[in-house]
Amino acid sequence: MSRIVVVSNRVADPRKTAAAGGLAVALADVLNSTGGLWFGWSGKVVETAEGGKAGEGTVHTHQAGPVKLVTVDLSREDHDSFYLGYSNGVLWPVFHYRLDLADFDAGYIGGYRRVNQLFARKLQPLLQDDDVIWVHDYHLIPLAAELRALGCQQRIGFFLHIPLPPPLILAAIPGHDWLMRGLCAYDLVGFQSQADLGHFGHYIETEAHAQQVEAGRWRVFGRVVQAGAFPIGIDVDEFTALAEAPEGREMFHRMRNEYSRRKLLVGVDRVDYSKGLPHRLRAFREMLQKYPETRKSATLIQIASPSRENVSAYTDLLHEMESLCGAINGNYGELDWMPVRYIHRNVARPRLPGIYRAARVALVTPLRDGMNLVAKEYIAAQDPADPGVLVLSRFAGAAEQLKEALLVNPYDTEGTAGAIHLALQMPLEERQARHRGLMETIRRYDGHWWCDSFLDALGKAKAEETGTPWLRL
Repeated sequence: MSRIVVVSNRVADPRKTAAAGGLAVALADVLNSTGGLWFGWSGKVVETAEGGKAGEGTVHTHQAGPVKLVTVDLSREDHDSFYLGYSNGVLWPVFHYRLDLADFDAGYIGGYRRVNQLFARKLQPLLQDDDVIWVHDYHLIPLAAELRALGCQQRIGFFLHIPLPPPLILAAIPGHDWLMRGLCAYDLVGFQSQADLGHFGHYIETEAHAQQVEAGRWRVFGRVVQAGAFPIGIDVDEFTALAEAPEGREMFHRMRNEYSRRKLLVGVDRVDYSKGLPHRLRAFREMLQKYPETRKSATLIQIASPSRENVSAYTDLLHEMESLCGAINGNYGELDWMPVRYIHRNVARPRLPGIYRAARVALVTPLRDGMNLVAKEYIAAQDPADPGVLVLSRFAGAAEQLKEALLVNPYDTEGTAGAIHLALQMPLEERQARHRGLMETIRRYDGHWWCDSFLDALGKAKAEETGTPWLRL
């Protein structure tokens, strides 16, 4: 079996899946079985890079069982332009349809390209001829092209964890053609949803005059690229085990005892403008206003983990959240009841299943999201005999799969308020039926399915180049 080489912006120890979650959980089995390599940024920013210039960095190697973890430092200049500037100042907002928040500073793209070249230079000597390389997310879109320019012939796949916007929004990025040309250097490109895959096909056909060879394969930029939808899942058994573990059970009983007279709603999100947090609070406020019987009976616990708080857009969002929570509690709260419990800090992952299980309703209402695994974790944590209800934004990638959830338009405050009220009143039999369907889906398309199906498709991807476009992007 070929060795798997994973490349991502940040690296996690696959042995510590309970703490790492997400990508580490999904990749742990395959990395451990092949004695894989995981390469990425060390998380360390140095004021003066190796050799005294940007575009270089010290490499660190750590053995994690059978998996080799290799990381590289970034200079301050590279970090600020690659990570803060282009990745999170341009690609993140544009890919989440927020052109108004993008900062198209011409200098950022140079740092973005420079770090991808750095990754390629440091990774290339570590590769074996039969390696299968799997690159993750928007930070590293040009990496395959840079590796090809160094002579790498290995199969290289890419998975985009965030949404891909329609062609006209993509085309607003200066140099969008360079970026998408880099994406087409991969043998296989994976997306979270059929909608994202459709946007990719539409872009390369209209902007790059690609010719579709067959379903999911296009001839473009002198080669054939394959693309597909591979919705990421969770390890259902691992998360269910967390719910039954001491920390999960202790949290569940504590929440049930403390809120024994209330119906709990829960939201768990990073503080990010893509998550629709103010829209959610307004919908909850509308429900309290329109349905007076929910007052003193419904409590929303909103966990909002800190994220990029040195960016002005996030600071503004924090202030708006604090203002809305204060206004709702001030206008509707009683001495013995606060409508919103707002927690602006991280909650340890082992405790989350207990919180999910105690909640009658989960509010997962992003304005735009690649997938959103909180929705799937909430389903996995439920007691099948008395499950809660998932209220899910139609603009989350998960909405394509989770049809038994109550799907809402988060921009429609009144409609979302009505759906939340419906969820709180839903009879047991309907809750059980919806939960059975949702559990069947997340079990069938779990994290192992995601990993195996992508790697299987990458192994079968037909390498077919008709030119030499990778001398340098």
